Amino acid sequence: MAIAPASPRLPLFSERRVSVLLPLPLAGAYDYLVPEGMEEPPPGTLARVPLGRREVVGVVLGPGEGEVEAARLKPLNAVLPLPPLPPSLLALVDWVAAYTVQPRGAVLRMALSVPDALEPPSGTPAWVATPGVEGDTLRLTAARKRVLAVLADHGAMPFATADLAREAAVSPSVITAMGKAGLLHSLTLSREWEPPRPDPDQAGFPLSEEQGAAASRLRSLVSGGFSTTLLDGVTGSGKTEVYFEAMAECLRLGRQVLVLLPEIALAAQWPDRFAARFGVEPVQWHSQMGQAGRKKAWRAVALGRAQVVVGARSALFLPFPDLGLIVVDEEHDSAFKQEDGVTYNARDMAVVRGRLGAFPVVLASATPSLETIENARQGRYGHILLPSRHGGASLPRIELIDLRRHKPEKWQPEPVIVEGGAKVEDGAKDGVVDGNGAASGVQAKSVVRHEQARMGWLSPPLIQATREALAAGEQVLLYLNRRGYAPLTLCRTCGHRLQCPRCTAWLVEHRRTRRLQCHHCDFQMPLPDTCPSCEAPDSLAPCGPGVERLAEEALFRFPEAHLEVAASDTLPGPKEARAMAERVRSGAVNLIVGTQIMAKGHHFPALTLVGVVDGDLGLSGGDLRAAERTHQLLHQVAGRAGRADRPGRVLIQTVDPGHPVMEALATGDADRFIDTETEERRALCWPPHGRLVALIVSSTDPAAAQAAARALGRTAPLAAGVDVLGPAPAPLSMLRGRHRHRLLLKAEKGVRVQGMVAEWLSRTPIPSSVKVQVDVDPLSFL
Repeated sequence: MAIAPASPRLPLFSERRVSVLLPLPLAGAYDYLVPEGMEEPPPGTLARVPLGRREVVGVVLGPGEGEVEAARLKPLNAVLPLPPLPPSLLALVDWVAAYTVQPRGAVLRMALSVPDALEPPSGTPAWVATPGVEGDTLRLTAARKRVLAVLADHGAMPFATADLAREAAVSPSVITAMGKAGLLHSLTLSREWEPPRPDPDQAGFPLSEEQGAAASRLRSLVSGGFSTTLLDGVTGSGKTEVYFEAMAECLRLGRQVLVLLPEIALAAQWPDRFAARFGVEPVQWHSQMGQAGRKKAWRAVALGRAQVVVGARSALFLPFPDLGLIVVDEEHDSAFKQEDGVTYNARDMAVVRGRLGAFPVVLASATPSLETIENARQGRYGHILLPSRHGGASLPRIELIDLRRHKPEKWQPEPVIVEGGAKVEDGAKDGVVDGNGAASGVQAKSVVRHEQARMGWLSPPLIQATREALAAGEQVLLYLNRRGYAPLTLCRTCGHRLQCPRCTAWLVEHRRTRRLQCHHCDFQMPLPDTCPSCEAPDSLAPCGPGVERLAEEALFRFPEAHLEVAASDTLPGPKEARAMAERVRSGAVNLIVGTQIMAKGHHFPALTLVGVVDGDLGLSGGDLRAAERTHQLLHQVAGRAGRADRPGRVLIQTVDPGHPVMEALATGDADRFIDTETEERRALCWPPHGRLVALIVSSTDPAAAQAAARALGRTAPLAAGVDVLGPAPAPLSMLRGRHRHRLLLKAEKGVRVQGMVAEWLSRTPIPSSVKVQVDVDPLSFL
């Protein structure tokens, strides 16, 4: 493609032209001219180019196509003073675009996600001593001598004004006067960030014989070109310490390392473990960083100064000039899948980047995904097994609590004294007392409010086990993967359910903030006093438990416990998660009520009991991966128990103890569950034994979305080994104000689905008001 000039009058330029890819949702690149006097920029060069009436930064791909006459082309405005993007990153952009059926420019935008980082930081004014100046002729005062002495002691190293004044114990005006007198001269210091360098030879953690053998295998792969290896170890087996040794070997070779983590909360403890091994913290990259921090990190990576980066999935597109190893920790985690915009799985694309860059990739997990297990079984991936916990710790004992036999009991909150005879809630039993608590009849000074008995969520065996663990000075985790207080609020008078106005989802009550919130679009509203439908006062009732409601019961059951709620609402970033982990490690907290944020990455030696409040949560809903995900999540959260010298115990409350997931957890026979799940998938041609591509059709106009979905259904490809399911309304039929329909292309393993989908979309007219999102290898079916 080419860009026509905004004006027919252009200065004279040579006919040298280059192809420039712009970070916009465009499939092709544009041709631009190279101005006279400018060297032809090599591929990967970042350049400023005109686009209509604005200026954008694009990436030079190479020589232009030459199809448009030079007089119609615009020139490059400038070349940015940054190293070219590495060829392996440009190849990754092309590969991801082709695989996900997305424009190349949309993928490039992920690599240029911090526009501010493309400009160098402003310099800092500094001073050095002027050589050859005779101080005696300039009547040196004692203050001036101290300034010159500081500069001499530091080998003529330049100093910023404030730093030099502090070191010499003088005022900044003395330094300014010395500059005017010619004793000093000024220059500008670069403010580029230089992260501290990890020491690969610092003494590491003592490894067991099993760990040492695994570490030796990984080290041998670091200099051997591309490979993918599954590091498969039970929880607490020391997988992190093992792959640290591979990272150390990569650092000795002078190359960069990337570690991908699925959750921001995992970045709370991981940098501490890294610092204990390598002496410094790694460079971090995640969405909770401010713009200034992301700019520093991006430039440090691009300039080759960041040797180790730990980050979320988007770190995969950072411009590493010499990447030598990628580690994907918790490789099974669905958080590695980007669901918006360009839909990609960072685990799979990490393997692609390793192949394009000819370096090894390590996938680490205690519960590998079926896709990764199948690749290991077929010999495409290497497989290193760590079957035992480190340091002699044993795996926890897992027991099932059948909720049909051990029903949770209701509990009665303590009476509440409402001062001044304030109005009590409907349904409360009231008694009037005076200030001393004695009955006083008419002279009421306060009211005792007796609340109704509440539904309990903890079974008697779990309550008893928790009391015993706390009495023994141990720590307990009560696990429930639901944020907030209650997942649903309804009116006891008319039955109205409070729903998000922008999504087909119930509003979740957050009692801590007294707000209702949609966990899909983040719509929020205050908790109303009356029903929005029938206007009945005080009629809204919470239904079902979230962690806040569970914590309320736990405080009643275990009043002496030091409780903390751990969810993404209470721990929004690494700073808060690190502070919480320190409180647990110090013993300030001994009872944690947490969501999946607590299921992985945490090591608390005194935590001996894990209680899973709703083990069946996640097994319903028609998701083909529901059983696999539930097994992974419960196995991971169970692994928090008994990681040191005290034995661990896990109690899982369930209404279906005979479910294959529950049996696998109780017996510890994960292989049998995996084999059964694999055979079921193979028989039905589901991944990893088949291919899936979802098409999500959406519009603010419900009729337009439905019409476009039907049009795609009529033009669906007809081919052997291919089925197209739908269109049908999505389970979340409205999301963020857009009405949604889904189609699912299901194909045999060998079918090249990308070309088929691209051709399908090209022959189906879609109005501009309708968006069609392509999701290759979908994980979510909402």
